[in-house]
Amino acid sequence: MNPLISASELAGELTGGRPPVLLDVRWQLGGPPGRPEYEAGHLPGAVYVDLDTELAGAPGRGGRHPLPDVAEFGAVMRRAGVGAGSPVVVYDSGQGWAAARAWWLLRWTGHPDVRVLDGGLAAWRGELSTVTPEPPAGDFVPEPGRLPLLDADGAAALARTGLLLDARAGERYRGEVEPIDPVGGHIPGAASAPTTENVDENGRFLPPEVLAARFKALGAAEAPEVGVYCGSGVSGAHEVLALEVAGIRAALYAGSWSEWSADPARPVAKGPARG
Repeated sequence: MNPLISASELAGELTGGRPPVLLDVRWQLGGPPGRPEYEAGHLPGAVYVDLDTELAGAPGRGGRHPLPDVAEFGAVMRRAGVGAGSPVVVYDSGQGWAAARAWWLLRWTGHPDVRVLDGGLAAWRGELSTVTPEPPAGDFVPEPGRLPLLDADGAAALARTGLLLDARAGERYRGEVEPIDPVGGHIPGAASAPTTENVDENGRFLPPEVLAARFKALGAAEAPEVGVYCGSGVSGAHEVLALEVAGIRAALYAGSWSEWSADPARPVAKGPARG
């Protein structure tokens, strides 16, 4: 199943006999919150879901955006009208990071039919609504473990036995700058693969064959396993989605660099080499 849906395809499905549940997950790293943007105009029928409080747990030992409590996540999805058999489309403002996080969580917890609006709200040409819907409660019950997940030890091992991709900007990977976390650099053995290079100038994913060629050049075709991390598990989910588009299943290290770098016992590599 294609994990992406175009704006024109979505417009057609919304007028069909089985319209998808819409989740608006607009979010920016460091704020401001996405709810005011949602209230100013959203896809008709879309329910707002907050990444910081509903798609992540409280910051702490698991990083800046640890995985949410599974039961609480299920309650959020049911309030949004998500059913076990209902198609779901998630979107953000266009960057795709937040939408990919929601996609990953739903797929990881067992929902079979989740897609990301390619290009986000910026790609939408239809009308917007300021009405906050109250959908009937859904019946989705999460069953985690349906997508591969890494912890810190697993990421360290995969960097040696397979291919671990660092989805952050290249300068953060190299340790030249670190605007957020306490230490700059990367997990030893990881390869730099900025997720920004998976999309075009409009924020839409590159064609599958182009993405497949990119990841093949990084070693994904030969690697027995592929994993991804980023700063806190958000843009990393976007890279997992790009890999899925390319036909490659990848694990997510959800704690990512924010968890890794907070532990002084963890080794840190710097520079362009994998280390």
